[in-house]
Amino acid sequence: MKKLSIVFVLTVLSLTNSVLGQEYSIIIKGGHVIDPKNSIDEIMDIAINDGKIARVAKVIDAKGAQQVVDAKGMIVTPGLIDIHGHNFFGTQPNHAYSNGFNALPPDGFTFRVGVTTIVDVGGAGWKSFPTFKENVIDKSQTRVLSFLNIVGEGMRGGAYEQNTSDMNAKLTASVANSNRQHIVGFKVAHFEGPEWTPVDRAVEAGELANMPVVIDFGGSNPPLPLEELFMEHLRPGDIFTHTYGELGSREAIVDIQTKEVKPFVWKAKEKGIIFDVGYGGISFAYSQAIPAVKEGFYPTTISTDLHTGSMNNAMKDILNVMSKFMVMGMSLQEVIAASTWNPAQAIKKEELGNLSVGAPADIAIFNIREGNFGFFDYTGYKMEGDKKLECEMTIRDGRIVYDLNGIANPVIVRR
Repeated sequence: MKKLSIVFVLTVLSLTNSVLGQEYSIIIKGGHVIDPKNSIDEIMDIAINDGKIARVAKVIDAKGAQQVVDAKGMIVTPGLIDIHGHNFFGTQPNHAYSNGFNALPPDGFTFRVGVTTIVDVGGAGWKSFPTFKENVIDKSQTRVLSFLNIVGEGMRGGAYEQNTSDMNAKLTASVANSNRQHIVGFKVAHFEGPEWTPVDRAVEAGELANMPVVIDFGGSNPPLPLEELFMEHLRPGDIFTHTYGELGSREAIVDIQTKEVKPFVWKAKEKGIIFDVGYGGISFAYSQAIPAVKEGFYPTTISTDLHTGSMNNAMKDILNVMSKFMVMGMSLQEVIAASTWNPAQAIKKEELGNLSVGAPADIAIFNIREGNFGFFDYTGYKMEGDKKLECEMTIRDGRIVYDLNGIANPVIVRR
């Protein structure tokens, strides 16, 4: 009898909480929700509980919710996914982007711009991944993933990245298979030789682990041909980054004379090659991007190539890059898709980048600021626009981790 009484009381409490709305930790009210996976593009409410999306509906009663976020007049999206960053930061001299000074600690540069997931691109190789996991992945609030460098030493710069004898596909794939929660693919970068060894070893690792490769291509003089890369070496689902770069050591996707996207580039997109922005320091030029976007050759994924050399220069952050593509002609919905659901699919993490019920409650809330803004590239070419994205709030795993103007009620400050 006593046991039945306890069950009865718990049932009544549960029903009472449900009526009062107390099953929700956070309710976001009245925002313009853009969720490309679920084809949502309208004013909606979102409820969160236990770190997951609990409900998306026209109206959700906020009574009893622990926190209510007034998002009226704002854009609400899945948390942004930046698939090209450099976050294996450290203090080792002469280590470049692999436990060195050129990389950045993720939490200081993600939440304030709506990024909830960032992928370190090639900082760690199979030899250094355990250090990267212990020092960065396990210590960060941001979800940090990894494209493992085909070079065992990782992105240490100089001769390390030219050493083809340190490009072991089997060992690289083995480490990836043992760490599938954190490793999403393989990276080739900074190789200056006139051979295909790094690409082919990375693709071999990709075959062994069933993961994509991301290619930072070029360095040879004369440059190796892009058509051969796309059509003979890469597979559907492999990623070409620095899509809009124009450097002498790399072939460009837009013909410099005709200002048209080369026909084989369109064929590569049809094949399933993913074209990523990978903005970086000198890896984006308007001379490539403007004619490409005008022709309708949009990036599949928008990313930053975030590092100490790009963050204070023309790139700045992912919202600046997204705003640039809006100025060039992409719609808000298109840049959101290229920063959320498209990258989630590219790295085969389809539980991310969407607001489906049951998905991790990673959410970004933005304002569209109006004014006079200048968007320039590293060559000094400048475009002007009257709109710019600004992050108001970021929620990671159901917890508010960034609130620019205190739009949560009550405001809860965590230390």
